[in-house]
Amino acid sequence: MNDRKQHVIKMSHQLFIDKGFQATSIQDILDYSGISKGTFYNYFSSKSELLIALFKAIYTKMEQDRNELLIGQDPSSIEIFIKQIELQINTNKKNKLIALFEEVLVSNDPDLKQFIKMGQLRNLQWIYKRFLEIFGENKRIYLLDCAIMFIGILHHNVKYYVMANGSNTSMHQVVSYSVERVVNIVNEVAASGEQLIKPEILENWLPENNRTDQVLQLKLTETILALKKSLCLHEEHENYNQLIDFIQDELLQSKKPRKFLIENSLLPLNNVQDSIVRELVEKLTQLVANYFLILEEID
Repeated sequence: MNDRKQHVIKMSHQLFIDKGFQATSIQDILDYSGISKGTFYNYFSSKSELLIALFKAIYTKMEQDRNELLIGQDPSSIEIFIKQIELQINTNKKNKLIALFEEVLVSNDPDLKQFIKMGQLRNLQWIYKRFLEIFGENKRIYLLDCAIMFIGILHHNVKYYVMANGSNTSMHQVVSYSVERVVNIVNEVAASGEQLIKPEILENWLPENNRTDQVLQLKLTETILALKKSLCLHEEHENYNQLIDFIQDELLQSKKPRKFLIENSLLPLNNVQDSIVRELVEKLTQLVANYFLILEEID
């Protein structure tokens, strides 16, 4: 994403916080961002598309940070999961997303409502998959039910905890408390042998999320993060981070990743004279090749 487009998203975010999404006009955005109407429509087809771009930008960063917490850690660790949930809550709080979500839910925009709905389902799927890593395959058939219950418990605990303690209070205690409750719930549900919703339903709810192997996506994210860190050690190579950001967005955010653009973006990275960077570039190149092989098999 280019700097000017990012600037428009950032300025619009502030307007949405100050005035509300519905009350903010496109003219307000043009005036506050200092852009022309033509430039706006070059980036976005509507104000709703701009809001979706804002949500995507925030959650792409949050997902990167959330994945980074797992690097080098035991995925079955409850403490790592607690940190990931805290990060998610704090991202929503920092960016004042709850008020924006509420505006969307009472709006008449079907695209925005569908986007929020799919985002909620993707979050449910992520929690379910983390529960698989934490509680194990032997409890698989109960873990979608438990993920749904956890979201409800967490949502209401956070809501009333903030009412009781103020919005600036730390989320660690309420997240830890909620996670501890769900550990007991998982054991109780598994012991009862009762199942409400089969996990396989996620494949129907989120068919596009099954296009590629989740383990491969995690490896891509880990390799990209490691490459960014290695390049930051060399000031003369920091400009390559824009290329890496583009590759990451194209691979993990685009509905139809463009293979030739990704391959061309990888080429300049081969010129870096650092053994660790070159090794990571080689690994990323192979992962990208595997990624497109999977896409071709599905198509």
